Amino acid sequence: MRDLDELRPLTAGRLLELWRQCREAEDPLERVLLCNGRILAECCFFQGEQIYGDETEVLADLTGRQMDRLLRRLAEGGPEDRRSPAETVNPEFDAARFAALWRE
Repeated sequence: MRDLDELRPLTAGRLLELWRQCREAEDPLERVLLCNGRILAECCFFQGEQIYGDETEVLADLTGRQMDRLLRRLAEGGPEDRRSPAETVNPEFDAARFAALWRE
């Protein structure tokens, strides 16, 4: 797997466009792999540069599991989600009360 330091999400419109481009593949597995490869080719960056030229390079470099992990990180915002920890914590959460309720 090539070095990667940034995943740039695509717009919903671009995702739809990539999916439509892969419709010519009749086999569902082939269609999914090609589309996911195209998505990752456009989203994976290292030091500001795109690391894959196209889906063929992605498919030659990554395993299915690696592709799945990257796509999940992309979908969930992963480590590239630059929110601070303070923004991801509920300020109203009472850990002591939660622990007490958990024990009941």
